[in-house]
Amino acid sequence: MKRLLLITSVCLSLLVPQMALAAEAADGSAPLVKNYGTVLSDTSLSGGFTSTEQFFRVEDYWKVDSVMLQLDYKTSTLTQTERSSVTLLINGSPFHSFRMTVGDADMQRLNVTVPAALIVPGVNTLSIQGHLETTVPNPNLVCLPTTNRDNWLHILDSSAINVKHSNEAMKNSIRDFNRHFIGADTTNDGLNAVAVSEKGHPAELEAAVYALSGLAKASPVKDKVIPLVPYSEETLKGKQAVVAIALYDNLSPSLKPLLSRSDVQDKALIQLVRLADQPTLVITSSDPGLLIKAGRLVANQSLLGQLDADTKVVDSTTEVATPQVDVSRNVTLTEAGDKLTGALHREKTYFIALPGNRSIADASKLSLDFRYARNLDFSRSMVTVLIDKTPIGSKKLSTELANGDHMEMTIPKDLNISGNFSVTVAFDLELEDAGCIDTQDQMPWAFIDKKSMLQLNTKDRAELLLNNYPYPLLRDGSYNQVAVVLPKERESYTYATLTNLFNLLGQYAQTNTGEVRFFDDAVSADNLKARQVIAIGSYRDNKIIRDNNDKLYFKYDPNGGGFVSNEKMSIDADYGKRIGTLQLIDSPYEAGSGLLAVTGSGAEYTYLASKMLAGEGTLWKVFGDGVVADKDGNVQAFRFKKQAEPEGPSTIGNILERRDVLGFMVAVILVIVLVLLSLILMVRKYRKKRGKEQ
Repeated sequence: MKRLLLITSVCLSLLVPQMALAAEAADGSAPLVKNYGTVLSDTSLSGGFTSTEQFFRVEDYWKVDSVMLQLDYKTSTLTQTERSSVTLLINGSPFHSFRMTVGDADMQRLNVTVPAALIVPGVNTLSIQGHLETTVPNPNLVCLPTTNRDNWLHILDSSAINVKHSNEAMKNSIRDFNRHFIGADTTNDGLNAVAVSEKGHPAELEAAVYALSGLAKASPVKDKVIPLVPYSEETLKGKQAVVAIALYDNLSPSLKPLLSRSDVQDKALIQLVRLADQPTLVITSSDPGLLIKAGRLVANQSLLGQLDADTKVVDSTTEVATPQVDVSRNVTLTEAGDKLTGALHREKTYFIALPGNRSIADASKLSLDFRYARNLDFSRSMVTVLIDKTPIGSKKLSTELANGDHMEMTIPKDLNISGNFSVTVAFDLELEDAGCIDTQDQMPWAFIDKKSMLQLNTKDRAELLLNNYPYPLLRDGSYNQVAVVLPKERESYTYATLTNLFNLLGQYAQTNTGEVRFFDDAVSADNLKARQVIAIGSYRDNKIIRDNNDKLYFKYDPNGGGFVSNEKMSIDADYGKRIGTLQLIDSPYEAGSGLLAVTGSGAEYTYLASKMLAGEGTLWKVFGDGVVADKDGNVQAFRFKKQAEPEGPSTIGNILERRDVLGFMVAVILVIVLVLLSLILMVRKYRKKRGKEQ
């Protein structure tokens, strides 16, 4: 008995401080201090004067205590340390300079504190500017020869920025709950979740994936998923922000007493409540259609950010739709103009959002307006434009056009750009006798004017290949009449598979107006017509996969225990039971539609297949129309569909997509009509005149 009491007292002594800390954090007297780290990307710098930019995020509800930069780097062993230096800037303000350490070690490390006063809410820019010299000064030479071959500095991906902060207490508003829910720290630490009732009614799942799509798109953390889980104490343990979606009859008994109203027959209720100090946004209705509509509202981040109250009632008249995506449009590169300063190579990159199924069409143009300093060596200075790092045109700078230069170029057809892409404007600002003068920080300079414009014409990429993913599931930024067929038995792996699929699809979805319907595996063929089908599960627990086994590229054995060999891959019988596959085939229910089978011999391997479609970091491995993955991380992609013969472009289709050409054609037709009408009137007048003369 004494031994038991001793063990109990020791356990209590360990628990009490933790309970006290949790209580302090809950009552706001002593906010919990947290650390959030951002890993810098691996970057190589070269040249005498060089720079790069890295970005990290600070949420607007953080109270920043301190910021620490750990910079790991390598530099050329020829670097003249007394003549070379690196300057660090935050949001354009310098805060630290140092001379590189050159030695035999593979890596050098610098730890430096970043002034918290320079940090702003949102995206912060860390600039690393290097002045690198490897030439030994020669007193007999007035000017040193310049060479860039040996001047290099390598920033390693073990570098990181660590922000020490505490969080402001969450306010009692839907808007504030939303910013905490999608916050970088919340998602990165796995502290949020979207939950449906354990019964998993199709309307609940549909509303949940709409909400999840909008939240995943708004979250700044793209390499971590927001989990979709069944609502239970176990699945939500430790979560600090929960979106709970359920029909009113299926709503957890612990949540119902916290709601302000129960008359939800012809309304949906979105209300922020606290259950055991767990902030929960409850979305409920007795009407499945209104529950789905409320889920679409949560997907509309613009509307959600306007809700300062803790309750929102949705009825049949509530507007929740996001604006439609204009896939062929004029895109302004910069709202206010961008200035680049300093000699030699300087560049600015702009990121252009485009639905994954759209590619750049003929006659897309870039119009660039810019100006620059007059103190350049114009025999060597130029501007170059790159699309996804591929140069598409250059122009030599001149003193006559320094105050207002212009460049217009057509985007080449052979770039084969689809989905999001980048436009880089790179200036090479060369100075005369650069090796003999001391350049200033703001000299020379170039300025990209806000009139710079990208005329973007796009066309569909409608081939059923995973290269074009998320097509056919999304089209022009909206869900494309998707039907999700779930296995007969749902378990944690089923929800984890849905989590993976709809986190990435949500990042691509630009509107909340598409449709995703959920069915069990007994669904009739009529319900799958004119839909893009996602079939999840194994041969044994999903009838859709079982019925279409003969159409799959990787087929199951007659017992459905595992995959068998085909013309592309030899598969051992035991190995076939331990792999997951993604297979995009023509839908057997509607010509022109697709069926994506996310399948494996068990739920664990189905989930393994879905991990390949969970984020951009793995999507590059997915191409063709049949992909195999195993537990060892091996991924093999194959193309089974035959290569289609290239079709000539449709003249009428091209004209309809080109607004400028369409306008010109309309004007020409109107002129022709007017000319013909004038001729007809003249002929009639002439005939009448002759008739009178006779």
